[in-house]
Amino acid sequence: MAIELTPLKTVNPTPKASAPAQTAEERLASLGLVLPEAAAPIAAYVPTVEVNGLLHISGQLPFDKGEVMVGRIGEDRDKAYGEAAARACGIMLLAQIRAALGSLDRVARIVKLGVFINSDPRFTDQPSVANGASNLMIDVFGDNGRHARSAVGVPVLPRGAAVEVDAIVAVRPA
Repeated sequence: MAIELTPLKTVNPTPKASAPAQTAEERLASLGLVLPEAAAPIAAYVPTVEVNGLLHISGQLPFDKGEVMVGRIGEDRDKAYGEAAARACGIMLLAQIRAALGSLDRVARIVKLGVFINSDPRFTDQPSVANGASNLMIDVFGDNGRHARSAVGVPVLPRGAAVEVDAIVAVRPA
């Protein structure tokens, strides 16, 4: 028994002109995010160091309404809280990047995030928590926000924070 195939029709054969790509600063605004002031160091270190085209950003804690987001994921806080805390750390990273470079538009690529999660020893979904920061970088920088990453459970973080995130960022010359 022979089967007759209907010929395929080409729908919309002319490619549409694509809209100009948004800059990181424009994406940030379209997300409705307003960056806080970059946090001052709480010990003997500097918040950022730029060397050889890379910006190294010290670990950032999560803030909500001016208060550190505290707790232990899997013990007194759930995974959703951890993801929100990781996103809040990501917002602080963006604030540090802007303070160091003058504009997020100087970012060529988010190279790596190190995500430390204050978690119960039985909690094993650190990668999902870390997505709070990772997804923010992709939302703001597009494909240049895709990065290598570590997501590590730890027994305690400074000031009882639920999450801490540091970063390495490739930068464009000023």
